[in-house]
Amino acid sequence: MTDYFEVHERDGAARVAELRLADSVTTPAIAEEFLADAGSLWTADREVPEGSDDELTVLPHRGFPSGTDDEVMDSFAPEYPDVDYPSAAVVAPETADDFGADAYVLSGAQGFVGHGAGFREAIVETREKIPADSALYLPGVATPANVSSLVYAGVDLVDADAAVVAGTEGKYLTSEGTHYLEDLSELPCACPACQKSVSEFTRQDCARHNENALKAELGVVRERIRAGRLRDYIEGQARHEQWLTAAFREFDQQWSYLEQRTPLIRDAELSAATEDTLQRVEIKRFADRVTTRYRSRFDNPLVLVPCSAAKPYSDSQSHGQFHDAIQFRAHTVSMTSPIGVVPQELELTYPAQHYDSVVTGRWSEDEKQFVAEVLRRYLERNDYPRVIAHVPPEGYRDVCERVEEQLGMEFEYTVSDHPTTTESLGNLMRTLDGELKYGKRERQHNTVRGIADYQFGAGAGDDLFGDIQTEARYPKLRVHDSAGEQLAAMVPQYGVLSFTLAGARRWVESDAPTKRVEIDNFAPHGSVLAPGVVDADDDVRVGDEVVVEGPKAFAVGRAEMSGPEMAESTRGIATTVRHVEEK
Repeated sequence: MTDYFEVHERDGAARVAELRLADSVTTPAIAEEFLADAGSLWTADREVPEGSDDELTVLPHRGFPSGTDDEVMDSFAPEYPDVDYPSAAVVAPETADDFGADAYVLSGAQGFVGHGAGFREAIVETREKIPADSALYLPGVATPANVSSLVYAGVDLVDADAAVVAGTEGKYLTSEGTHYLEDLSELPCACPACQKSVSEFTRQDCARHNENALKAELGVVRERIRAGRLRDYIEGQARHEQWLTAAFREFDQQWSYLEQRTPLIRDAELSAATEDTLQRVEIKRFADRVTTRYRSRFDNPLVLVPCSAAKPYSDSQSHGQFHDAIQFRAHTVSMTSPIGVVPQELELTYPAQHYDSVVTGRWSEDEKQFVAEVLRRYLERNDYPRVIAHVPPEGYRDVCERVEEQLGMEFEYTVSDHPTTTESLGNLMRTLDGELKYGKRERQHNTVRGIADYQFGAGAGDDLFGDIQTEARYPKLRVHDSAGEQLAAMVPQYGVLSFTLAGARRWVESDAPTKRVEIDNFAPHGSVLAPGVVDADDDVRVGDEVVVEGPKAFAVGRAEMSGPEMAESTRGIATTVRHVEEK
C-alpha cells in the first residue's frame, strides 16, 4: 500500500507527483537529498531500519546487474518488510512486484540506458508490475540531455551521480549534450558554478554546473508535464542523442502502455513539428475513432476541403468562403496532416482544434501515406453519392488520387490553382447545383450523434440520441429527450458531450458501451478519491465521461485517472463528480 506518494498531474507516462515526506518533495526530482540507503545484503546482513518521515528509506536489498540469470535473482531475492515510514524497494524488471513500498529502485540501469529497445522493455515491464501510485527511481544514469526522456518513459526519481562523475572527468553537460571542458571558449550557462571565466573553471566547478543543469532541466520537465506538452519537447530534445530518438520511437510502438496513460482531452496545444507526430497516441486515437466509430448521417455529397491555420476550421476566412459556396448542400470534411480527416461535426473535438503544424505547402511521403490511409478507411465506412475534392494540387491532390485508385472511385475536382480563387469557388458552387440543403435541426442532431459515436462507441449516437431536441446555439448545444428533460450538453472547449443524471441513466440502459466506476458505501460530492473506488472498467481513460455508482449513490463525472490506476491506487483524485443522486 502506497502511503507517501500521490500523483497530481499526468502527461502520458510522465507524472508530476508529491512525495509526502516531512518536507514535501515535488517529483520528478533528484533523490539524493532525501534518500537513506539501509545497505546491500550482498555485503552483510542488515537490520530493518527504524526509518523516518524526513527521508525515503531504501530497505535492505540485493541489486542485480542487467542480464542476471532469472534463477539467480529468484534465489537471492530479498523479502521486504511492511514498514510505516516512506520506503523504497530495489527491483529488477524480472523481479518487480507490489512490495508495499512507496518507491521502487530499478537496478541495472547502466545495462539498458543507451539502448532504445532495451530501455523501453525494462521500463515498461517494471512500471506495469509495480503499483501505479508508486515512484520509479532510476539511479546512476541521468544527465541534463536524457532526463526528459527518462521522465517521459515513466521515471519519477533520478540522482546526479552520472552528471557529477562526468564533471570530474572534464565533461560539461547541457540539455543538448556534452562539451569537453578543454574545448570551451566560454561557459554557456549562468548558474552559480559558472560565474567565472573558463580559465578559472575547475573540474569541481564543472561537477557543480552539471548538477545545476540537471536540476534546471527537471524544472523544465515538470512545467512541460503540467502544461500537457512534454511530448512536444521530447520530439526536439531526443534528437541530441541517437539512442534517445530510438527510445521514444520504441515507446510509440508500445501502444497499450502509452494509450492507457494518455488523456483523451486537454487544453494544451499539440505541436506537429516532426513526422514523429504521426505516431502520437492522440493522433492515432483520433484517426482510429473517426474510421471505426464515427458515421456520417448526411445523405448529401461529400466535399473534401483543406484544413486551415485557424482553429476551429469554421472560424477561418478560407472555410468561411467554402461554406458560402457549399451552403449546406454537402457534408464538409477537412483533410489535414497530421490528423487525417476531420468531419465537420468533430472540428472541436480534441485534438482537431488543439493542434498547430508546420506549414510549408509540401507534404512528406509519410504524411501522404498516413492521410491517404485514414481517408481510405473513412470512405470504406461512409457511403456518399458523390465525392468532391476541393483541394489544392500539392499534397492533398496526391492523397485523393491514391485513394481513388485504391477504392476504384472517381472524385470530382473543383480547384483551379488555389481553393479560394473566384474560379475555384465558382466551380464548387456549380458542382453542387441541384443538391438539396440540409436544415439547422438536422445539422445539430447529426452533430450530437456524430460526437456520441466518436466519444462513446460505434452506434452510440443512435442508441443514446435517436429521438432528441436541441436548444441553444452551436457550439453550446443542450440535448433534451422528446419530453423535454435535458440529457447532455456540448462542451465547446473539448468538443465532447457531458451527461446529466438523466443522460447517464439512459447511457447505462442503452447498448452503448458504458464507462463505470464502482465506489464504496458513500455519496460523493465534488470528487471521488482513489481509496473510495472498489473497481473501474479497464478501458476508462483520463478525461472519459464516467458513471459512478455505489450502494448509496448514482453519479456522473469525468475520470482523472485511468481505470486500472483507479482500481489499484490508494491516493489521489480518481474522478470528479458533476451530478450525484443519493439512494
